[in-house]
Amino acid sequence: MTTNRTFTMIKPDAVAEGHSGSIIKMIEEAGFRIIAVKKVQLTAERAGQFYAVHRERPFYQALCDYMSSGPIIPMILEKDNAVADFRKLIGATNPAQAEEGTIRKLFAKSIEANAIHGSDSDENAKIEGDFFFAGLEQY
Repeated sequence: MTTNRTFTMIKPDAVAEGHSGSIIKMIEEAGFRIIAVKKVQLTAERAGQFYAVHRERPFYQALCDYMSSGPIIPMILEKDNAVADFRKLIGATNPAQAEEGTIRKLFAKSIEANAIHGSDSDENAKIEGDFFFAGLEQY
């Protein structure tokens, strides 16, 4: 089922370095409408719940530590073809491979501290959005 919504979060590195405003501006200028947004700090436990799918991977603990190291800004976005268009806007996970003008090319420090998350499917966008914005079906 294709939807017109996706989930994103600006990661701790980008928030700490003051890039949130610039990133949100790029998102809006690309035609996305912000449906829900908040600024939160994940506990290590909550980060572990969000990334539970990676629990058996070697990078899991480092990822949880990183994602709980500072505030993040989760958002639900709306636009036609939201998931695919947003993935294009953010660029490759590895900023060295990201296209010029993408969020990660402009703001990421490394493959680990890559500034922003974007859902990779409609199904995951719903799951991830609900993780942060459960009960907000009115949006």
